[in-house]
Amino acid sequence: MGKTLIIVGLVIAAVGAVISLGVPLGRLPGDFTYRRGDFSFYFPLTTSILVSVVLTLVAWFWGRR
Repeated sequence: MGKTLIIVGLVIAAVGAVISLGVPLGRLPGDFTYRRGDFSFYFPLTTSILVSVVLTLVAWFWGRR
């Protein structure tokens, strides 16, 4: 349990560092925004795919040990 908490903390710190360095996570090309009047719809397709790939790789490496 201790190692899991350390890894989760490191992942959160890494994501925070990437965002603070200016990577526009959530505003990548392929993220759709639709605005009409006072209605807006945002669908982060590219961001979702990127997060899915990263989580898949983490789970894959985790399962190998």
